Amino acid sequence: MTELDLIDRKIVAQLMRDATLPVAQIADKVGLSQTPCWKRIQKLEGTGVLMRRVSLADPGKLGFGLTVFAAIEAPDHSAEWREAFAKATHAIPEIMEVYRMAGEIDYLLRIAVADMDAFDRLYRRLTDAVPIKNVTSHFSMERIKFTTAYPVDTLAR
Repeated sequence: MTELDLIDRKIVAQLMRDATLPVAQIADKVGLSQTPCWKRIQKLEGTGVLMRRVSLADPGKLGFGLTVFAAIEAPDHSAEWREAFAKATHAIPEIMEVYRMAGEIDYLLRIAVADMDAFDRLYRRLTDAVPIKNVTSHFSMERIKFTTAYPVDTLAR
């Protein structure tokens, strides 16, 4: 793990809130001049703390009005099955996130689709691609809170 000082955490926090900010504005907000701030950003990118800069889009306005959380129970835990499952989930772009879990379920997927018919097609594609013991799907009715920004500038050090 890379140790970040308070200035680095403030820079990361600013970029997670708005990656379009000019370096001069970020520098001003974190109390640095422009060149040292730019060098810190370059270092944060070089060490992988900052992975990439993206724009966030409204899923509903793009036609992805249904969010599904699918709990997957694996039929076995072999390396072959895990590899096939990873390959299958990577091949389906509507599967936005995949987590291997501890506890009663083996994997949790966040899926964005247009509607129930689109989810049914995705479900069939996934279960045709890899054997699955059980799938339990939960359908989001409303997104109450959403962020991609970790609260790194609020951590007590």
